[in-house]
Amino acid sequence: MDRQSRNCYLDAMGITGWVLSQERQPADEEYIGEDQAGIAGEAPRQFQDVQDLSSVEIAVRGCKACVLHQSRSNTVFGSGSLTATWFLVGEAPGAEEDKQGLPFVGRAGQLLDSMLYGLGLNRDEVYVANVLKCRPPRNRDPMGDEVGKCEPYLHQQIRNIQPKIVIAMGRFAAQSLLKKTDPISRLRGRVHEYEKFGIPLVVTYHPAYLLRSPLEKRKAWADLAFARAILENHG
Repeated sequence: MDRQSRNCYLDAMGITGWVLSQERQPADEEYIGEDQAGIAGEAPRQFQDVQDLSSVEIAVRGCKACVLHQSRSNTVFGSGSLTATWFLVGEAPGAEEDKQGLPFVGRAGQLLDSMLYGLGLNRDEVYVANVLKCRPPRNRDPMGDEVGKCEPYLHQQIRNIQPKIVIAMGRFAAQSLLKKTDPISRLRGRVHEYEKFGIPLVVTYHPAYLLRSPLEKRKAWADLAFARAILENHG
């Protein structure tokens, strides 16, 4: 895909003046060497106890481990490439996701697709999932016990996919994956280590939030460009 096509997508999102190339790195690039050095210097950690991904999806469909099974229309497992380099994690399914059984559909999904396209990626080249596989009633925040019961499914997805980077989209996803309570403003702009797997993790805003706060789209684009720079610098 050519640069002009990418720029059209970015312009449509209200993001202008960005050039993603080796000559121009995201403003936060100083963090790459700071936190990533320890990750890059370690031998890759092996993913253990991997269950077949289709078996995990079947288990999710029949899961009744928490109260969310009582109100769901469909479970929302995840979708994308089984050999994806990028693994994107959101919070929980919304109403449309619950209806269709697919993650990131509707306007938020379209915005995510556009941002990925700006990076030269298509949705079917990445893997997208949520911390929770069932929609919380009235889109309330997930509860701790719900996360605890559902998180092993996410871990199995990551073990199977073996991505090179995880993108936590939104405050809840970031805090859940990192086991921290810091606001998203303090978690962005640096490389974290997803300790369970020893792979880099970058925090950005959730696409649904960007639809409500379009002025933050530029920051989200910087986060994704930053993540790409990490992959380019550390393979």
